[in-house]
Amino acid sequence: MKVSLFITCLVDQLFPQVGVSMVEVLRRLGVEVDFPEAQTCCGQPAFNSGYRAQARELAERFIKVFDESQYIVAPSGSCTSMVKVFYPDLFEDDGASRERAQKLAARTFEFSEFLINILKVEDVGAKFHGRVALHQSCHLLRELNVRTEPLKLLRAVRGIELIELERADACCGFGGLFAIKYAQISGGILQEKIDCIKRSGAEVIVASDMGCLMHIDGGLSRQRIPVRTLHLAELLAGK
Repeated sequence: MKVSLFITCLVDQLFPQVGVSMVEVLRRLGVEVDFPEAQTCCGQPAFNSGYRAQARELAERFIKVFDESQYIVAPSGSCTSMVKVFYPDLFEDDGASRERAQKLAARTFEFSEFLINILKVEDVGAKFHGRVALHQSCHLLRELNVRTEPLKLLRAVRGIELIELERADACCGFGGLFAIKYAQISGGILQEKIDCIKRSGAEVIVASDMGCLMHIDGGLSRQRIPVRTLHLAELLAGK
């Protein structure tokens, strides 16, 4: 089996260790991994801002770059959702391009979704000691319907103490451009999430999207709350 990595903008520019961790886990499971270097942004920021023409140009490039890939795997529910859910609609006036987008969407998976539903693996041989709580990111949960996959992977980690986070499925307030356009609302939602984290007693917050984790980590650090944030792939890479 061969997987092409779809490394999102945030991971590429700010959190490369997440991509490295994802590669380590996949190779540990015997998966051949490649990285198409021509890939760029999937177009989600333009799409969410209403610039559909520009988003379509980026989608066309993305489809061309990954057209021959057996599977495409990304460390992000948000960007995976853009490809799986919204790409086909960008080509509603072009039957051939829409069909290519649909076929690509069917081969594109978020990391935890791929491990559980395609590889059929829950135990990846990971070890981690500490109290860990899971934040369920919005796109992963609501657009991809990936609900139990991250939890199944965490429960199989040796040494972990899995803590239930109150309102784990509530938004963290990031939402990409939402946090910029509506900073006060975003900050209020974030504070509710941080209050839940404080009450949980967790030492580490895990999620499948670096946008969420970046937002949460910013709030925690500004309030000097000693709770770490880790992407699921980083935790699973521990041996």
